[in-house]
Amino acid sequence: MASSVLTVEVVSPEKRVWSGEATSVSARTLDGDIGILVDHISLLGVLVPGVVSIKTADGSKTDFDMAGGFISVNKNRVSILGEEAIPS
Repeated sequence: MASSVLTVEVVSPEKRVWSGEATSVSARTLDGDIGILVDHISLLGVLVPGVVSIKTADGSKTDFDMAGGFISVNKNRVSILGEEAIPS
């Protein structure tokens, strides 16, 4: 049975900034804005400076100001590796 949530982790060079379950993630990449939902195709993207928004499994929204980095999606796991990730 497919998972109904994403497992998300936001990491900076210094520490794990946030981790948890989410229903969606949006971010800005070199190719434009992307939205990640459950069962999204695998991808690796380069983040540009901007906001990464996470809609958590409980319905709240968490935003991070990112100073660039990478986003990886594979089998409902989303890893966001930022040069700098500041909760906004």
